[in-house]
Amino acid sequence: MDKFSRYRFSCTLSFGDIYGQIIVWLIVIFFSLASALALWSADRQIYALATVGLILVLSLPFLVFAFVTTLLNHIELSPMQEGETSETTQGIQPVQKPAQVAS
Repeated sequence: MDKFSRYRFSCTLSFGDIYGQIIVWLIVIFFSLASALALWSADRQIYALATVGLILVLSLPFLVFAFVTTLLNHIELSPMQEGETSETTQGIQPVQKPAQVAS
């Protein structure tokens, strides 16, 4: 375990990295709801519900796969320098006082 303590793990994932994936999945949800409304009638309600369920069940694994692979692509493992410790590389900011409202 000592050999892993000389490396720094950092995650560079930001919301902008997954923003496109969220937009695409929302489009898929809206298309499934639109297809359900198109199939909705007095005698085909079960087909409409099955269509929404099928689209959601089939699209969810692709969404999870995209999220996980994006997360794994943004995890960095970099070696630390000789005199560097884990406390100095975490980028801990000093505690600052909140802004006061002038009255």
